[in-house]
Amino acid sequence: MTDEMTIQVDGDEYVVSPEGEGLRVGRRVGGELSWLESVDGSLLNEQARTALSNGDTSDASLLQAVRGVVQAEVERGA
Repeated sequence: MTDEMTIQVDGDEYVVSPEGEGLRVGRRVGGELSWLESVDGSLLNEQARTALSNGDTSDASLLQAVRGVVQAEVERGA
């Protein structure tokens, strides 16, 4: 069993997985999962952590956290 969840952000699909108190964000490309970033739980607000633990991929706080990871990847040129 896996804790990976698919989440839609701005029309794109990402994979989110709990990692300790934080989360990992990845993307499937050609059937392969590539992890983009791990986020420490202390950087997430309580609502995002709760949504992650409940598997609520529609929660606005969790979406905002994933959107931030994606934006950071874009700015880095990944």
